[in-house]
Amino acid sequence: MQLDQASTEQLREWESALSAEYEQYQAADLSLDLTRGKPSGEQLSLSDSILDVLGNDLGNDGNIDLRNYGGLDGISECKRLFAPVLGVAEDEILIGGNSSLTLMYFAVLFASQMGFGDLGPAWKSGGKPVKFLCPVPGYDRHFAVCEHLGIDMIPVAMNDDGPDMDQVEALVKADTSIKGIWCVPRFSNPTGIVYSDAVVERIAKLATVAGNNFRVFWDNAYAVHSLSDSAPQLASLMAAAKQAGTADSVYLFGSTSKITYAGAGVAFVGMSAANLKAFSKHLGMTQIGPDKINQLRHVRLLKDSDGLTKHMRQHADVLKPRFDIVLKHLKDGIGDSGLLSWTAPEGGYFISVDTLPGLAKQVVAMAADAGVKLTPAGATFPYGKDPEDRNIRIAPSVPSLEEIDRAMQVFVNCVKLASVRQRLA
Repeated sequence: MQLDQASTEQLREWESALSAEYEQYQAADLSLDLTRGKPSGEQLSLSDSILDVLGNDLGNDGNIDLRNYGGLDGISECKRLFAPVLGVAEDEILIGGNSSLTLMYFAVLFASQMGFGDLGPAWKSGGKPVKFLCPVPGYDRHFAVCEHLGIDMIPVAMNDDGPDMDQVEALVKADTSIKGIWCVPRFSNPTGIVYSDAVVERIAKLATVAGNNFRVFWDNAYAVHSLSDSAPQLASLMAAAKQAGTADSVYLFGSTSKITYAGAGVAFVGMSAANLKAFSKHLGMTQIGPDKINQLRHVRLLKDSDGLTKHMRQHADVLKPRFDIVLKHLKDGIGDSGLLSWTAPEGGYFISVDTLPGLAKQVVAMAADAGVKLTPAGATFPYGKDPEDRNIRIAPSVPSLEEIDRAMQVFVNCVKLASVRQRLA
């Protein structure tokens, strides 16, 4: 189906056939959901032994009574397990509760309102606006944090190897009110790209040209979530920052939300000693200590880096067939027609697609009318505004293989029908 080569008569024939197919989907009373990147029940069951792994044994390295208050920074065994995931040393990591989003929100809040301890005052202490760079398409919850805290967002383009660093560096040099950048560096949400070594190195050096107390918010949510052992690796941001003398400018986040139980995992943040000192002081005003028993459960379940790798291979065995179905439908149903472009990620939880300009909202609405829920068009851009109305995020982790197959039949039909109708108009 090449629209630019089709006659009006041909377009009308396609529109008629696709409309008839679409009406069949509408009549089928489907209820399918590809909206959010949650682990499936099958994935969650991979960690069910965590419920029994402790027995009555709460023994730990420090002989700490894990049932009691304290230990704001987490237990040493958990630090040892997850520090390599972030590429930091064991004395550069804090283990928190179950949500890395909570740690990220606190980090932005503390930086904005409370400051950095010995490293400097809060961003808003000077009364000037605070701005963040937001690579797009990106993660909607990052954007929601900024919007909630009154931080202006500046979209920057994403290339195949990460953010457009020429654009990033130019913006940071020109405007000292830009205080941060959001990054999902491995299997980025939603495109699935992995930042190249060169991009990581340039991001590590941003603080050398930025205003005071610039911070990189490195949300490495999919650090170990590859679909195969051959997936591209990610360079260590902390190592690059130390080489550049900018270790105080980077915050690194992660969690087990898509490793064990999404609602009962552990989250962690990596920072320099000076940053951890200030962050911990502020965090200590919100809690006396995290769930240390749950931290020990994760150590007993996953054991070490090899155990974590083995566990994530089981996740890949569940996820990869789902990704394969989506990509097969896109290849077979759309192909090189030019109606749609898409990414083929080697890990993470999403596939990003771009319609012809001006069609994303229409495709999402049509799919919903046919019983297939998709992430709202525009969600992958700050303020929910995709200037070209093109990007759609597909999250295939939760539905069954049969449901994904059916949902993608509907999606491909909606893309074709919307595109043909746009051309006829």
